[in-house]
Amino acid sequence: MNGFLNLNKPLGFTSHDCVAKVRRILKLKRVGHAGTLDPAATGVLPIALGRATRLLQYLPSDKAYHATICFGLTTATDDLEGEVLAKQPASGLTLEAVKSKLPLFQGTIQQVPPNYSAIQVQGKRLYDLARSGELIEVPARSVDIYQLEILDWRSGEFPELDLAIACGSGTYIRSIARDLGAMLDVGGTLAKLIRTDSSGFTLSDSLTLDEFATQVQDQAFSPIDPDIALAHLPIFTLPEEPAKRWRWGQKVVTDEVINAAIVRVRHEDNRFLGIAQLVESEEGRLLIPQMVFEPIS
Repeated sequence: MNGFLNLNKPLGFTSHDCVAKVRRILKLKRVGHAGTLDPAATGVLPIALGRATRLLQYLPSDKAYHATICFGLTTATDDLEGEVLAKQPASGLTLEAVKSKLPLFQGTIQQVPPNYSAIQVQGKRLYDLARSGELIEVPARSVDIYQLEILDWRSGEFPELDLAIACGSGTYIRSIARDLGAMLDVGGTLAKLIRTDSSGFTLSDSLTLDEFATQVQDQAFSPIDPDIALAHLPIFTLPEEPAKRWRWGQKVVTDEVINAAIVRVRHEDNRFLGIAQLVESEEGRLLIPQMVFEPIS
């Protein structure tokens, strides 16, 4: 079985837990995922099956979330899973004050990842270092936040803000909650997170683990075709003979002009063949295999 599963990750599961579950349900060894979600988060987790695991790197990187930020509270993990570091009522905080700070989080910004995160420093995960009591100063990174939209505001002793966030790869929503609370001088932490879009997959089209298991049991599950998952890449179509050479791993000379470095390769009968790189050389324009989805044995 080769293709993709748009999984709605349940609360309390790690991304690795989900991969292991899918592997057991399908009795399939080659299973992988794109875009790790924390156990406390739910929503879209793209899962690759079989040969499609080699296509994960070519999926689009943009993501979108619905997040709830709780003010007046800071924690070691920047979400409700961690030890409470400070707790003070923030009943005086207003929505207008929050709105005044949100523009600082849009565009390309500098962001420090949470101490409890999967980023590697000196060959070790930050969360492993933090759990052992070793806190490393992590340098800020550039991340892209395309849109922030206020969905709801609930005032009170510990006010809550619901945000819709569209962002690029590598953005930590927990860091947004932490930094927004710090800017407002009340503290903040992430109380809830749902990923609504990831790598071109949407929450409305996702399957829960139970729905997926039922479809597999009823022999009704059909993986998402790689050609659909990679629809953001331009298409390069090959006739039978050059397609055969390309599937053998050979580069193909072409006169076709496509303004892209990475393309989807299709057979003239519309079969998805894989991913290629287009490069200029002394031989001419070359279509070089990067991932042959349908090799010739």
